[in-house]
Amino acid sequence: MVPRNAKYYWLCQLAGWGFVALSMIFFAFTYERTMNENFFIRVLIIVASGIFFTHLLRAVIKRSGWLFMPVEKVIGRMFLAVVLTSVLHSSFYIWLANFLGVVENPKPIDMTSKIMVATINNGLFIVPWVLIYYFFHYIEKSRKQEIDTLKLEALVKELELKTIKSHINPHFIFNALNSIRALIDENPTRARDAVTELSNLLRSSMQSDKVETVTLEKELNIVKDYLALEHIRFEDRLRVEYDIDEDTLGQPVPPMMLQTLVENAIKHGIGRQVRGGVVRVISDFKGDHHEMVVQNTGRLDALRNTEGFGISSTQNRLQLLFGANASFSIQEVNGNTVEAKVLIPVADLISHN
Repeated sequence: MVPRNAKYYWLCQLAGWGFVALSMIFFAFTYERTMNENFFIRVLIIVASGIFFTHLLRAVIKRSGWLFMPVEKVIGRMFLAVVLTSVLHSSFYIWLANFLGVVENPKPIDMTSKIMVATINNGLFIVPWVLIYYFFHYIEKSRKQEIDTLKLEALVKELELKTIKSHINPHFIFNALNSIRALIDENPTRARDAVTELSNLLRSSMQSDKVETVTLEKELNIVKDYLALEHIRFEDRLRVEYDIDEDTLGQPVPPMMLQTLVENAIKHGIGRQVRGGVVRVISDFKGDHHEMVVQNTGRLDALRNTEGFGISSTQNRLQLLFGANASFSIQEVNGNTVEAKVLIPVADLISHN
C-alpha cells in the first residue's frame, strides 16, 4: 500500500506538471504556434523529465535534511539546487529532443545558448515547485510541532493533577488517623465509629481519583463524612452549618477540593480556638459562576504563618483544570471569620469552552 503522504506527493506532481503541459498548449494556441506531433512530444519530454528531475531534487532535499534547517540557512542551498536542477533538466530535454528530431529551432543557435534559454524557461517551473514543496513541509512541520507541544502540555497537566491528588489523600489520611488515635484509649466506641467514617471517606476518595470532576452532591457527602469524623474529636467545640442552593448540587467540582478547604478550616481555624467555632459551607450561583464558600471561626494570621497545603493545592488545581476562568480567594471577614471562596464557571459554560 502506498503511504498517504507519498500518494499526495505524486498526485501533486502529476497535477503540477499537468498544469505546465496545459499552459504550454494554451500559449501555443494563443500565439498560433504549430501544434503538430513534434510539439506534443516536446511537451511530453518537458513534463516527464520535469517530474524525474524534481523527484531527484526532492530526494536530495530530504537526504540533506534541508527541511529541518532554518530558512536563512537553507535559502542559498535551495538556490544552487534550483539552478543545477534547471541546467540538468534543460540539458536532458535538448539532448533528447535533438536525438528524436523534434526540436523547434527555426534559426541556428549554439548549444550553450540553447541550454541557457531552456534553463531560464524551465527554472520558471522549478522555482514554484521548490517553494511550494518547501513551505508545505515547513507549515506541516510547524503544525506537527504545535500538536506535539499541546500533547506535551496536556500530559504535564495530567501528571500535575495526579501529583496533586497523590498529596491530597495521604494528607487527609494522616489527619484522620491522628483523630482516631486520640480516641482509642479515651472512648473505644467512638473510635470504632471513627473507623467506619474513615472507611466511607477512603472509599469515596478512591473513586474520585478516577475522574477530574465530580458533582457537588458527591463532594458534599465526602465533606459530611469528614466533618462527622472530626465532630467526634471536637464534640461541642465544632458546629457545622450548611447553606446549599439545591440547584448547584449537579455542578461539577474538582474531587476532594471542598473537603480540603474544610479540613484547612478545621486545622487552622477551629483547632486553634479554645472554645471552638463554626464551619459554614455555602454553595450558590453568582452570575455565570458557581460559588463555593467555606467559612470558619478564626484569624487569617494563623493561616499565613503556615505553608497551607489546602490553599496551594486549590490554586494549582483550579489553574490546571479551568485556567483563568476560575478563581480562589481567602480573606478575613467580620473580625473573627476566615472565608475561603472558589469561583468555577457553571457547567454550561465549561462545556462550551
